[in-house]
Amino acid sequence: MSRTEIDQLVTPGTHAPVLVIGATGKTGRAVAGALVAHGVPVRAACRPGREDAVPAGSAPVAVDLATGAGLGAALDGIRAVYHLAPNVHPDEVGMAVRLADAAAAAGTPRVVFHSVLHPDDARMPHHLRKRDAERVLRSALDDRLTILRPAAYHQNLLDQAGAGVITVPYSPDAPISNVDLGDVAQVAAAALLNPVIGGGVHDLAGPQVLTTEEMGRQAAAALGRRVEVRRISIESWLAGPGASLPAPAREALVAMFRAYDDGGLVGDPASLLGALGALGALDRPATTWVEAVSRLP
Repeated sequence: MSRTEIDQLVTPGTHAPVLVIGATGKTGRAVAGALVAHGVPVRAACRPGREDAVPAGSAPVAVDLATGAGLGAALDGIRAVYHLAPNVHPDEVGMAVRLADAAAAAGTPRVVFHSVLHPDDARMPHHLRKRDAERVLRSALDDRLTILRPAAYHQNLLDQAGAGVITVPYSPDAPISNVDLGDVAQVAAAALLNPVIGGGVHDLAGPQVLTTEEMGRQAAAALGRRVEVRRISIESWLAGPGASLPAPAREALVAMFRAYDDGGLVGDPASLLGALGALGALDRPATTWVEAVSRLP
């Protein structure tokens, strides 16, 4: 679906907003930005006191996902909601229960849930929480629910590639199906706006399966400069980037790194193209790693 076709879904005179939960994070900001670009009013859910952090062009609404406070007001009069829980949050299922109850009570016509590629992968407890959240939402909402299951993003490593050193706490030889965040945001916008979509489950694996070593070589060729790939130990990660995270988040991410060591995280490269076709979300091919790197300054 081209931008013009998505714009046609925004019926003139219809001003009901889309609620984006998790709007202040990178995924929520991308989804909100895609909607605003199509002229769709966005209501951006944020923690109380974080109203100034919502994406440009959106209207803030305070929601406490831990208690459900503010959900009723946030859902009032909306056309759809995008639900993204905080990353690796231990109360993911509880948040889904509270949203499901509030959306059912409000008669919310459409919910799009941001899940994860391979939610049944028992190596990663946070994937299993996504699986259980899917089941909660499906039970309450049935065909009003669309589920998106994206892989990790190109953007997780882009800044490091641009700086010349990619550092990961797992094997650089692990195969990964990274996907572009911009592509995910466009799929999300189509799923939220297209009136004929509902009830589907869509994997969003990237168009290539690459190791981090391969990503480093491709980035170096695209940028015309050296890009080194380094592996650090989990202990070094815990003492460095992971030190400021809450203990449950550290535990979840360490389990993920070990799972990557044990076979990576690979999806069907055709899955994103299939979702694009089913949702009519893009009029171009899915974004490759080199294309994402080539956008760097």
